[in-house]
Amino acid sequence: MSKRASEVTVKYEPFKEIIIMERTQFSTPENLARFTAVIAGGKLAGLYWTEGLVFLYFPLPASTTAVAKALIEAGKVYWTFVGYSIMPNYVPTIETKEKMIVPVIDISSDITLTKVAQWLKEQK
Repeated sequence: MSKRASEVTVKYEPFKEIIIMERTQFSTPENLARFTAVIAGGKLAGLYWTEGLVFLYFPLPASTTAVAKALIEAGKVYWTFVGYSIMPNYVPTIETKEKMIVPVIDISSDITLTKVAQWLKEQK
């Protein structure tokens, strides 16, 4: 092993804050799947599931100086939109009546996204 490689350290530093700018609760997982399929415009798009909730989110890209600064200096990330629906049990796909099939990923092991799902469930 080279001296240079031995000097590398690995550090985990999760986001300190996620700021959700807009959120929409869909009445059913199928309606959320339909929305996802439409906005993806034919590209494959998936949903996340944890804590009895299925959702998708759109992060604000860190391409502007202000967003990059907030991320690096304060650990803040901005999501421009979150769409979600109650779905008590995990299923690997949701099929709409139009025969659109949207994959669902179980992200229960992700602490950050699980916290987001818990927060969304508390919103009225």
